[in-house]
Amino acid sequence: ARLSMQASRLVELPYSSSDDDDSSLAGDTDLPAAEQDPGVWCPVPPKLGTFSQCVRCLAFLWNLLFLLLGLLALAVGVWGLLAKRSLGGERLAPLGSDPMLLFVLVGLGASTVSLAGCLGALRSSPCLLRFFVGAVLAFAGLEVLGGLLLLAARHRLRDALRDALLLCLLRYQEEPDLRFLVDEVQRSLQCCGLGSYRDWETNPYFNCSAPGAQACSVPDSCCLDPWQNGTVANAQCAFGALRLGDVAAGTVVHLGGCVAQLSAWLHGQVGGIVAGAAVLVLVEAAGVLMALKMLGDIAPVGVRD
Repeated sequence: ARLSMQASRLVELPYSSSDDDDSSLAGDTDLPAAEQDPGVWCPVPPKLGTFSQCVRCLAFLWNLLFLLLGLLALAVGVWGLLAKRSLGGERLAPLGSDPMLLFVLVGLGASTVSLAGCLGALRSSPCLLRFFVGAVLAFAGLEVLGGLLLLAARHRLRDALRDALLLCLLRYQEEPDLRFLVDEVQRSLQCCGLGSYRDWETNPYFNCSAPGAQACSVPDSCCLDPWQNGTVANAQCAFGALRLGDVAAGTVVHLGGCVAQLSAWLHGQVGGIVAGAAVLVLVEAAGVLMALKMLGDIAPVGVRD
């Protein structure tokens, strides 16, 4: 009888009691909340309201517009660089001093930032939206810094403008884009040279000692009447103008320089420049506010992570 009782006890030892089963079941219910509810671990983004959806669409279209403008500026800059490389008879200036490089840099920067804004609005990406906000704020800071520097050095702008025009004058025959710029300034402001039309003597092609046909001449954009018969451009209207006296030359070309004319024009355009700067600031502020609104809509999801 004792042996049978010991054998029955040994058989009962491996089996767990009902209390152990209850405790194991109770332990299963103590799993982390993230394992019980997968939605806590991978939260579902909340449904955006009508206003938030409108802001998202407007931000996408807003950045898409500036993306296209940036690509257009980039295309113009690249086209200008390639076009001048294709001119076999022209001596190219160093790339760092090429005005078309400004279009390339501005277009590349604007298109990159706008692309980040487009993708950030489309995919509701916090990283892209933060990059967009940071880049726009950085550009705005540079613009403010540049404006302050221009304001502080406004008395030196005349000398800087004169140096820039002198560089354009010296490279007039070598740089097609500078030639176009100088011709447009001289035609629009009805001026010639920096201080007077005789400044063109510093150009190696228009100097009286030059061997070419343009010796002792000035560009045709200096002419009082650059047209022949009122319809055809007369490229030889200013030939030999530097050989004439001031009185005789005054009947053919404009005698006054462009520095004074351009300075007066810039002073008259101060209101327009300020208005343009204000519009640019408003555009950048609108883009930043829309990006911040989208970040605010995404923020609750990040809190749950």
